[in-house]
Amino acid sequence: MSGHPGGHPAVYRAVFCDLRTDRVVDVLPVTEAKFDDYIGKPGSLSATVPLPDAALARRARAALLPGRTAVWLERDGDIWWGGVLWTCTPSADEQGRLKAEFQAATFDSYLDHRVLSGDLVGTATDQFDIVRTLVEHVQAQPGGNIGLSCGTEASGVRRDFAYAATDLARVRELLDKLAQLDDGFEWRVHCYRDAQGRRVKRLQLGHPRILTGHTDLVVDHPGAVLTYSLPSDATVQANVWVARGESANSDQSQESVPLTVRHVRAEDIAGGWPRLESSSDHSSVRDEEVLHSLARAELARHRRPETIPRLTVRMDGRISPALLGARLRLRVHDLWHPDGSDSRFRVVGLAVSPPQRTKPETATLYLEGV
Repeated sequence: MSGHPGGHPAVYRAVFCDLRTDRVVDVLPVTEAKFDDYIGKPGSLSATVPLPDAALARRARAALLPGRTAVWLERDGDIWWGGVLWTCTPSADEQGRLKAEFQAATFDSYLDHRVLSGDLVGTATDQFDIVRTLVEHVQAQPGGNIGLSCGTEASGVRRDFAYAATDLARVRELLDKLAQLDDGFEWRVHCYRDAQGRRVKRLQLGHPRILTGHTDLVVDHPGAVLTYSLPSDATVQANVWVARGESANSDQSQESVPLTVRHVRAEDIAGGWPRLESSSDHSSVRDEEVLHSLARAELARHRRPETIPRLTVRMDGRISPALLGARLRLRVHDLWHPDGSDSRFRVVGLAVSPPQRTKPETATLYLEGV
């Protein structure tokens, strides 16, 4: 894969390890590698291992074990992506050429495959400590430790919590619901190599958002920005939010009525906006204050037309996974912006595409306004 400012190819390699111990099983050549990573949802990796001979096929069979193998993708020796291999598909074409295609997802996807082994309850607990309690709980179970490391940072927001094992909720779902409360937070698993050269899977937490770096990355169109897309979408806009929880009626002889709360941005309507209503269901929420918190958070997220800017940029040496959470200034001068535009965003997603025969390696940055 190419992508250096000087034009020489960047060297990628995939390191396959045992998920529980991180012991290296093998390092195999990969082609057609595409990968992405995000704040707020799992990232993915898809790639192909060519199998030209019996020896490589034997190695690939031993290394590509879905659900048991960790994949670390290195670019010029730096870790650019890490996750769990979930699917592997060997195939042969009409000429008898073999290959194995695999797909993986970032390490946070593992928490989609874990449920609680016991009840967890606490009061007035920092929400970051609740996250760590959940992660440490699942890693304490036999076979459940995949080496996710936790820090000691605090958010300053304290909450009561009660999680029942009988609810069979996936741990990732519990984390996401906690993060979505009013005055919530962001979380992801940050993969990197530490000063001793060890591969690290660290739980990264940010309140209210994950922010990295101290200076803005400045990109221009025309310039380093090859393409851009700046959509505005009011189909998901709302200035009234109705949240519905579990039934507040404990008397089974009477008709069940769900707990319902409504929040209105009266200043928007007074300012000339039409009334735009939306709603959400939270079937497991019995606490009215928690339901109010969820409604306030949803209304804050949907108050203005959604814009999800997307840039495709050259791999000019400034682009790396370390940009997730970093601030970016986009300067555009074209027919839509005849007087020029200078806007600030935060990078919330990164997707890297391999070079084509006529196209260099590029990265797509997914942004949100700041």
